Amino acid sequence: MARLPRLYAPHIPQLVQARFAQTLAGPADPSPAAELDQLLTWLKESATEHQVAVHGWSLVNDRITLLATPPGQGNLSRLIQALGRRFAAHRHGRVFAERYRSTLVEPGLWVLPVLIWLESLPVHLSYVDHAEHWPWSSAAYHTGTKATPATWVNDHPDYWKDGNTPFDRQARYRERLNSGLLLSQRQQIEQSLFGQWALGSASFLQQLETRASRRLAPAARGRPRKNPV
Repeated sequence: MARLPRLYAPHIPQLVQARFAQTLAGPADPSPAAELDQLLTWLKESATEHQVAVHGWSLVNDRITLLATPPGQGNLSRLIQALGRRFAAHRHGRVFAERYRSTLVEPGLWVLPVLIWLESLPVHLSYVDHAEHWPWSSAAYHTGTKATPATWVNDHPDYWKDGNTPFDRQARYRERLNSGLLLSQRQQIEQSLFGQWALGSASFLQQLETRASRRLAPAARGRPRKNPV
């Protein structure tokens, strides 16, 4: 099967996930702090170098997950490639199990749920009980529980508009994070990411048809309908 071209549209955030060829630690060591610290440093440097606006992230033992808006079609690919090169030199071997997966995310509807989803990954993987307790994600930054702010993060307007002050935004986001997502929301995010199709409403997909780098949703199954005579 031919590989799908990367899906891109100007000024639209993307959910990106790259899985490691080998996990960073075994069952007895669920949080390899040194390697995750190094990955986070490289992520900051690579995002700055390639001018990618990172809105949220989660680094765990077997994958990197980001919500980010790139300034051009190739910037996200270059960011992931830069991380791979640096990590390959550190580990001396293949870094990623496969090509990274990505999906375009509709602002105003899906950005905040996607942030909740990716920051909740350490909880769903049973690393921590609360998302803010995982040091290698943006959860503590968004809820205001981190002593040192992540000054390199680029807040998405959807997060910024969720409250009138930083305290209001953090409190509101903490409520969202603690409430979690509906199962249907989680499934829709995961299906869009796995299939590498756009995540959004029908009107969002229609608006992007002429701007996106390729088709935004899978084609309908079966033969095309014939026009009536």
